[in-house]
Amino acid sequence: MIRYTISVAIIFGAAWAQPGHHPRRADPKEFAVMAWGTSPADADQLRGMSEAGLNISGFCAAADLERVRAAGLSCFVSDPRIEGLDPLHLPPDDQIRAAVADLKERIAENPAALGFYLRDEPDAPAMAGLGKLAAVLREAMPGKWPYVNLFPYRVSPKTLGTTDYDSYVRMLVKTIGQPFLSYDNYSLVNGEMLDYFYTNLEIIRRLGLETHTPFWNCILANAHFNYMEPSDATFNLQVYSTLAYGGRGIQYFTYFAPDIGNYRLAAIDQFGNRTSTWDMLRRVNNQIHALSAALVRLHSTGVYHYPDVPEQAQPLSASKLVETVEMTQRYVRPPTAGRFLVGEFEDPASRPYLLLVNKDLKNSFQFKIRLKQENRKLIRISPYSGQEEPFGREMDWLAPGAGILLRVE
Repeated sequence: MIRYTISVAIIFGAAWAQPGHHPRRADPKEFAVMAWGTSPADADQLRGMSEAGLNISGFCAAADLERVRAAGLSCFVSDPRIEGLDPLHLPPDDQIRAAVADLKERIAENPAALGFYLRDEPDAPAMAGLGKLAAVLREAMPGKWPYVNLFPYRVSPKTLGTTDYDSYVRMLVKTIGQPFLSYDNYSLVNGEMLDYFYTNLEIIRRLGLETHTPFWNCILANAHFNYMEPSDATFNLQVYSTLAYGGRGIQYFTYFAPDIGNYRLAAIDQFGNRTSTWDMLRRVNNQIHALSAALVRLHSTGVYHYPDVPEQAQPLSASKLVETVEMTQRYVRPPTAGRFLVGEFEDPASRPYLLLVNKDLKNSFQFKIRLKQENRKLIRISPYSGQEEPFGREMDWLAPGAGILLRVE
């Protein structure tokens, strides 16, 4: 038998024979990729988090900072003396400053300490006390960030402690002095993304622009209650929608599966083993890192939905760049109608960009974009290399939930 070996590159072109891409890791202060929850002390698990594309391991003990640093990660330090304080009934100032001085001695010089954890989902009355703690901590350690994560907008006024969600969000900037907005919203139910997810993005984006504050979104990364089980599509849709709204951080709830309730299919299960979700997480994180160098230079100028427009959102007809987007399924009859959103941006040179997201969690779509200025062309920013390349070949397809970043030339 005579065997013939023909180079794949000869048949399909050099792009088909590329080795694996290894995008530069984003600085967590520029684009956060974070595991929400307690950071492990185990060095092997920390290395696994780094391999999965995370740059923040979560909330760590001060004693574990060197292990976090050795893994190439950062974390928010969780100190029981600070975290255990009741923001509604703080002790005398000298007691607070003594606790902060002790914490400073242990963490101030360690670059792995991104900041300090204060609270998850506080109500509005707690904000003043948390703000006082944050002020003392930042006075002692000016380079470290406070971390407070907010409720989603749809919680009840009783839980929120106020009827005004806008004012509640603004407290994170004005009262606590946090240099980023952080919130969570889990809306993947019964095979669909509920519109609550996009409405919360609308609110946080608007307030972020008004206060000149970037935002981080904490998204669903496991199955529990009646939430959907993770898939490449659920990660794609949550991440790319956040990017289309101008987000500067993705947090995953959770990387480790809690050993209560019906939590399952987190990246690491209750026995400490990697699940199929770990690979999904790594795939989407590598895309975040590849795109982050371009994204952090962009200023969000608008977000538009088609055909259904969530509460507080804008229709595609209001877009400044896009006239129409046609989405078809080549091999399905009759074709399923496309659902998508378009995020629009400008870079420091006022060059326009757009990020198109397929909102369908089940179907891949081929798309055709018609710009309002028809003489302009599109340049793709590769989600694998991060480099610009001519838009063509098979780049006009989107997987379920996926997105594509394009520069308009």
